Amino acid sequence: MDISTALRTRRMTRAFLADPVAAELVDELVDLARKAPSAGNTQGTEFLVLDTVDLVAAYWAITLPEASRTAFPWPDLLHAPVLCLPLVDPAAYVSRYSEQDKARTGLGESEASWAVPYWFVDGGMVVQNLLLVTHEAGLGALFFGLFDNERAVLDHFGVPTNLRALGTVAIGYASPQQRASKSQHRQHKPLEQLLHRGAYAERHQRQPPIS
Repeated sequence: MDISTALRTRRMTRAFLADPVAAELVDELVDLARKAPSAGNTQGTEFLVLDTVDLVAAYWAITLPEASRTAFPWPDLLHAPVLCLPLVDPAAYVSRYSEQDKARTGLGESEASWAVPYWFVDGGMVVQNLLLVTHEAGLGALFFGLFDNERAVLDHFGVPTNLRALGTVAIGYASPQQRASKSQHRQHKPLEQLLHRGAYAERHQRQPPIS
């Protein structure tokens, strides 16, 4: 599968089969995903992989307690055999940019020096890579947020407090019984509405979506 095909055909998977995914395959996917650009080649993204029944169950016990599951619209998401949490280290970027070849930028002073927190930018590119290579491998994947559960999950699994979780990527074999989310019914905006060549043209914003 080439990149163009992967980009056109990849979709978020919200219903999984419980069939296990080989640990070696997961390692290969993560190894490919981490080969994303990173500011200063900091390589500040790490991964927490939960790939046993007990570990996955512990994750869901924190983020979606039994009492909340009756109303949960995606029950087959809980069947995903692998949960991968991309973790970013802001301090690694501050440290890298305090080194001699980057010190002139001033970004090595503190996290507050970064107008754009590139640990999130770089981590987002890693996540996109992971979604694409997972699709290429014939698996389904879903990225979703941790929100208020972030620190509780990280503490439970012993993740150091200096690391942030971007969210969670569920990985597994897609169930044939997929139900599209309401968001998937939204049409892609026309390129003319998003592309501003030479100067920003507000007239493009007012164009109605083209189905």
